[in-house]
Amino acid sequence: MSFENQLKEEMRLVLLRLLNELPSYRGNSSTLHNGLNHWGLSFSRDQVKTELYWLKDQGCIEVELDTPDVVVVKLATRGQDAAEGRTKVPGIKRPSA
Repeated sequence: MSFENQLKEEMRLVLLRLLNELPSYRGNSSTLHNGLNHWGLSFSRDQVKTELYWLKDQGCIEVELDTPDVVVVKLATRGQDAAEGRTKVPGIKRPSA
C-alpha cells in the first residue's frame, strides 16, 4: 500500500473519531479540518470535503448540509463502529488497541 493511501486511511479514521467526540455527533468540514491539523495531519479543505463524501459513500456519515463553503455531517452507526474498532471498513485504518 502506498504512503498516500495510508495517510488517507488515517485521515478517515481521525475524521470519524473527531465526529464521535462532538456533541450530537455532528460537525462541519471547517471544524474537522482544524481537528486534523491539531493531530498533525495536514490536508487541504478540499481534500477533507472529498474524504467526507467518500465516508458518506461507505455509509459511515450522513451529509446534512452542503454549501460552497462548508459541509455539515453527522456520524452514522457504521462510522461509530469503525471509529471504535467494532467493525472493519476497507479504506479506513483500524484503531490501535
